[in-house]
Amino acid sequence: MMRLAVFASGEGSNFEAIAKACSDGRLDARVVLMVCDRPGAPVVEKARRMGIESFVFSPRDYESKSSYETEILGELKRREVDLICLAGYMRIVSEVLLRPYEGRILNIHPSLLPSFKGAHAVEQALEYGVKVFGVTVHYVSAELDSGRIIAQRSFEYEGDSAQQVHALGQKIEHELYPEAIQKVINELK
Repeated sequence: MMRLAVFASGEGSNFEAIAKACSDGRLDARVVLMVCDRPGAPVVEKARRMGIESFVFSPRDYESKSSYETEILGELKRREVDLICLAGYMRIVSEVLLRPYEGRILNIHPSLLPSFKGAHAVEQALEYGVKVFGVTVHYVSAELDSGRIIAQRSFEYEGDSAQQVHALGQKIEHELYPEAIQKVINELK
């Protein structure tokens, strides 16, 4: 059974979807660690309620990204993590994690990559006037939102509310991310 670490910075809805997919048998995996860079984020309480260990840190308590990522790496190794799933983790991962976990870090992004990369993808898409939005699960590489695509799903939307697009996208994310993780697990076996 694959051992997963899920990194999150906020509400933790994708963390929760992944953990539930593990517990109900849709994923041949279990979440052994939740990593969060915001001590007060709701995902911390979700992990506690689900009985999943957490490593919670504040980046400003470290002298550099390298120093906190080195500590994260130690936590991952201690728990023998096989696969990292970024789920609303609002930090760019550096070589400290990319090198030892090459080809084993996944991310979910609220657009049909390669279009609309970065933190404000939905707002960019709305500004551009697109009518077909989507979600992408991809491997993490050194270049932002540029790793090989694992899975995508699209949906139509004709309004102008970023909040509505995010809500529609999240429903898809909660199904697509576990499916994509299982696809990767099958490939790694």
